[in-house]
Amino acid sequence: MEKVMWLALGGTALVAGVRAGRSRRAMYLGRAALGLLFIAFGAVVNGVYLAMDSGYYDAFADRSPFPFVRDTWESLVVPHLGVWITLLILFEAAAGVLVLLGGRWTQAGLVALIGFHVCQLAFGGVLWPWATVMMAALALLLRAERHPAPARRRPSPAVPAISR
Repeated sequence: MEKVMWLALGGTALVAGVRAGRSRRAMYLGRAALGLLFIAFGAVVNGVYLAMDSGYYDAFADRSPFPFVRDTWESLVVPHLGVWITLLILFEAAAGVLVLLGGRWTQAGLVALIGFHVCQLAFGGVLWPWATVMMAALALLLRAERHPAPARRRPSPAVPAISR
């Protein structure tokens, strides 16, 4: 279920990012999708996996093409999952909240998430296409946040002519 939501919300963020340069509504939709993605399907889901002690993280780095990443994961992260995954959960929740706040907070959250996805590239496998697409979405949304589209003005209601 969470993989479907990652794809749906990630896809929404990408489409919103493409349109966000011309549409504030798209920019706000991108914020909402990312906030939900990282708070609910990042932080909360990782919290559930950690609490269930499901072994989900044991082989996470196995697809990395870098021996350093695989060895460090096995020797440092796996023996101390509680510490490292709690830090991951806090990061995802904080980044999700920052993205939702607007203004410079959103920009800080987007920059943090771009860095996060750059780091994901070290794990290889499915994270390469995922992180690449997400970095594109995040960069587009960051550009829109820095140079927002003009607000749409609502047309003023027509003033009826007074007849005599």
